[in-house]
This record gives sequence, structure tokens and C-alpha cells, in this order.
Amino acid sequence: MSAPREDELWPRASAWLRSAEPGRNYDLGLMGIPAHLTSISPTNAHTTPAAIRAALQRYSTFNWSTETDVSQLAFADFGDVADPDSEAGEARTSQLATDISAHAGLAIGLGGDNSVTYAMARGVFGAHIGTAGLITLDAHHDLRDGVSNGSPVRRLVDEIGLDGRRIVQIGIADFSNSPAYAARARDLGIHVIPRSALRDRTMADVMAEAVSIAGAAGGPVHVDFDVDVCDRSVVPACPAAAPGGISADEFRQLAFEAGRYSQVRSVDFTEIDASIDSADGRTVRLAALAILELAAGRLSAT
Repeated sequence: MSAPREDELWPRASAWLRSAEPGRNYDLGLMGIPAHLTSISPTNAHTTPAAIRAALQRYSTFNWSTETDVSQLAFADFGDVADPDSEAGEARTSQLATDISAHAGLAIGLGGDNSVTYAMARGVFGAHIGTAGLITLDAHHDLRDGVSNGSPVRRLVDEIGLDGRRIVQIGIADFSNSPAYAARARDLGIHVIPRSALRDRTMADVMAEAVSIAGAAGGPVHVDFDVDVCDRSVVPACPAAAPGGISADEFRQLAFEAGRYSQVRSVDFTEIDASIDSADGRTVRLAALAILELAAGRLSAT
């Protein structure tokens, strides 16, 4: 599908995103983390950061509901991490996340598979690991052994000492986890808000609860937006998404709410394989819109 014609009265969100300049500070900083080699299922998730950036051209920067223009915020692109799947690549991811956090109020990582959450959060938490917290929007616990897109939460706990009592998992789905990993989550003290518990709650209330737990010690909070938390019909480019996940609207609301909290210092978007998206690009478009919702939430809180 072709993009809309240029109109000087309808500036595109893609034009708002500018290349980062050395030494300058920004409200939002973007990085691409095209990891895909350690995924449990074969994926071309490395194609996704570029696809999400391209999808921004389809949207404006004006939030009608809040009557705000997110282009008031400074938004910079710090580029992609080279070869992020190796141990050295994870170190580069962590270092770039650290650098962005030093120059931006909110660091945004574009995966890649879910393995990127470990390296990005590690870089943002740094010396604050003792007070840091994690929120995941995910159908899965991601507590597997080894190094894969199924292990980032366990690795943050085991390898750098993240306190499981400051981890909140939103959207955990029925028939998408094993008894062993559910038990591991309970043993670690992880607070789970399952998909079934979201049906009668507002997304504002859910995110408020999550931030109150993950941010209880006053440290930085990282939010992992694993897009397979959504219903499969709205995210066909997420191989592990199941029927009955959260709606696109709920996902966007959660992104807006996450943006409202200054303790949320970083987020990532993962588990999209842009190469298998539908012809209308609905999955990468949803991720692009979630970035805009984050920005709108951040602006509404200022």
C-alpha cells in the first residue's frame, strides 16, 4: 500500500524522528536491536526495527484525545546495534542503552526477538539494579534456562540480581506456559496479572498497579512490550501470539499509561517478525502507534 501524499499541514511522525547528535539531550531516544539468532523458533525479527521506523510515516504527531502534539518532545534515533546476538553484541546493546539513558528521559528499543530485553534492561539499570524493576506485557513468563528469547526475565534475576518481587507480568495467557515455569514465577515472587484479570479492569488501573510494584524501591523501571501479548488477529507477525490475547486498543492504552510514569526509563518492543506481517502491515503499524502513545503519555504528564 502506498503512503499518503505529502501535505505541509499534515507532518508525518517519521519526520519527527531525527538522527541523534553527540552530546545533545532528548526526551525520547530510539535504538534498534535486530536480534534473532537465539530465538526458540526461527524468525526474521532482525527485519523489524527498520519496518517500525518506516511505519511511522503513516501517522501524524497529533493526539486528538489529549489535544497535544508529541513533536513538542525531542525524539532522536541512535541507530542499530551491530550483531546483537553474541555476548559481545549484548555488551554493545547494554552500552548503547546506558548511553541513551544518560541523554534521554525514555529509551525505546526496537527488537528483534525477546532476548533483547535482558541486554537493554541491564544497560539501563546499571548500578541501580538494587532498586530497579521490570514490567512485561507478555503471554509468557520468559523464565527458561539458557540464552534465548524465552529466557530474558530469568537472566535478569540470575545474572544481574534483579529482585523478582519487583517484576510484574501483565497478560500471561492460559495454555501458553508450563506448570514448571508458573511455579518458578511464584517462587521468585513475580506478581502476575493474567489475561483473564484484564477483562474487567481499566488499563490505567493495571499500569498503576504494575508501576507501584516494579517501582516500589524508587529505581528505574523497564517495560518489555512483547507484542505477542496481543490477539493473533491484530498481530499476525508475532509467531507465538494466540487467539484471545489483548486487543490493539488495550495495547495502545497500556503504552500511553506507561509513558505517563517518569520512573519508566526504558521500554522495548519485541517478538515481531516483519517479514511475515500481513499485507497491510498491521503488526508493525501497531508498534509504531505504541511509540506515539508512549510519547503522548509522557507529554501528558509534563
